[in-house]
Amino acid sequence: MNIEQLLKSATAGVFTDLFGGEVAESAITINQTKKEFEGDYTIVTFPLIKLSKKSPEETGNLIGEALRGKLDIVAKFNVVKGFLNISFTDRFWSERLAELNAENFTAFPANGKKVLLEYCSPNTNKPLHIGHVRNMLLGYSMTQVMKANGYDVTTVSIYNDRGISICQSMAAYIAYGNGVTPESSGIKGDHLIGDYYVLFGKKVEEELRAKYNVPADQNVYKAIGKEKEVAQQETEIFAKAKDLLLKWEAGDAETIALWKKMNGWVYAGYQVTYDVMGVSFDKDYYESQTYTLGKDIIEEGLEKGVFYKRPDGAVAIDLTPDGLDEKILLRSDGTSLYMTQDLGTAQVRYDEWHMDKMIYVVANEQDYHFKVLKLCLEKLGKSWAEGIHHLSYALVESPTGRFKSREGKTADADDLIADVLQIAEQKTNELGKVDGFSEAEAKALYKTIGLGALKYFILRVNPYKKMIFNTEESIDFHGHTGPFIQYSHARIRSIIRRYAAEVNATDIHAAMHPTERELILQLFEYPNVLRSAADKFDPAEVANYAYNIAKLFNKFYNEVPILTAPTQQEKDLRILLSKVTGDTISKAMKLLGIEVPEKM
Repeated sequence: MNIEQLLKSATAGVFTDLFGGEVAESAITINQTKKEFEGDYTIVTFPLIKLSKKSPEETGNLIGEALRGKLDIVAKFNVVKGFLNISFTDRFWSERLAELNAENFTAFPANGKKVLLEYCSPNTNKPLHIGHVRNMLLGYSMTQVMKANGYDVTTVSIYNDRGISICQSMAAYIAYGNGVTPESSGIKGDHLIGDYYVLFGKKVEEELRAKYNVPADQNVYKAIGKEKEVAQQETEIFAKAKDLLLKWEAGDAETIALWKKMNGWVYAGYQVTYDVMGVSFDKDYYESQTYTLGKDIIEEGLEKGVFYKRPDGAVAIDLTPDGLDEKILLRSDGTSLYMTQDLGTAQVRYDEWHMDKMIYVVANEQDYHFKVLKLCLEKLGKSWAEGIHHLSYALVESPTGRFKSREGKTADADDLIADVLQIAEQKTNELGKVDGFSEAEAKALYKTIGLGALKYFILRVNPYKKMIFNTEESIDFHGHTGPFIQYSHARIRSIIRRYAAEVNATDIHAAMHPTERELILQLFEYPNVLRSAADKFDPAEVANYAYNIAKLFNKFYNEVPILTAPTQQEKDLRILLSKVTGDTISKAMKLLGIEVPEKM
């Protein structure tokens, strides 16, 4: 039952009976009643007084009386200024509880819409870092949220596996690697290659310090007054990296063989992290295969007069009427830019998948890029471009400031995961959460709690907001955290096990405590939360809903006896309410990629 729609329809009907005029249902605003007032749902009467010709209070009282006479589910009402607060009967809410217990309550039917969702997309010259963690979690959870809303979702990743930065790792490996492998070194493949990328940067600095006689305690680039990208080109090791790039582009067999081998080590390392995090992709794309794409679209844009050639031969588009600026789409020498590639890749993906929506999960540093990409495709007449959405997310910082990268100070994803798991084990033991567990059960619980803490702490924050990740704070069994929600679920499952009977009653009626009514009302909001999370591209809506439900259940648990309820009907109703709450928490957390334990 859609309660808000029921109230809108009934209100529109009684309004005509009372005042003679007709009011559109779309003009009637229904909200949940604020906690400080008595009621379940509130009808806002201010927009109706032009037609009723009466004060907001009188309009509300007349509508309230009429609704109570028309709907036997309305127990009482009250009016506060222009707000009509409606309270439903206990029987109404017990029937809603039975409805909530139905298997298909949150099963949205397939809507026939296809979504292509790109996420992660790392560079193959270093390990995954905390920014990738936020990206992966957002990508995975948005995939599940879209599926829950009936979309057919395909997930993809594109690896930035070519270019000068990849060749920098190769140059350092050739010079200093001595044939080392992940197996011989015992170092995970992506970390091994990342070490040589860091080493390349150090060797560049060493060469520049020696050339310009810069002391070790000074920033070499400031000392010589040159940008890093300019200065490093003066070094011998950079020349080797550039030579490797030219050889790669020319198809040199030896260079290609080393490139494939080193990238293979990286992919194997990434897969280990993906498996731990529980993420996967339906298809992988590689920049080495897509970097030549887009030139056909450039020609199409020139033919249509959407793009133009500048005097220097570069191809551009003027987006100043759209509040942007002139954007170069192809260099004057005919070589591609990232925008060239992305235009081509978008077209290839549409030809392959015919998606209705194409979601890019990419950091907010690329906001401008994706505005240009979408605008270019729209101006080319690509009808599917309307479905492009950039799920932009902000930086993740540590409590002491921004996480570093590149210079060997990366907030490494694997290190972060290891820290969270270690702290989860320590805190879980300290609190006695694994008393009576076997060693295998305890280890499984540490992993469940640790990964749940990491995932929840990141996903509870709106993607567009910068966040501070605090490992210790994320593993708190009493705060706004994953472990608190997990413990609440385990508590519910414990209550149901102690009840020791089947919990599937569909005809339970008993007088309700206000907290019971509040919990049922909030559980009934779950489908609306799912729709909102999909519409806003924001898994935080689901994360915070799960927390609010867990918090409300704990209030219910503390205020109302469950297993010792005065009557069997009250006990049955409260057990069923506990079961539905546990099931809803489990469903919501699953969309976030978080497991909830049966006991702890």
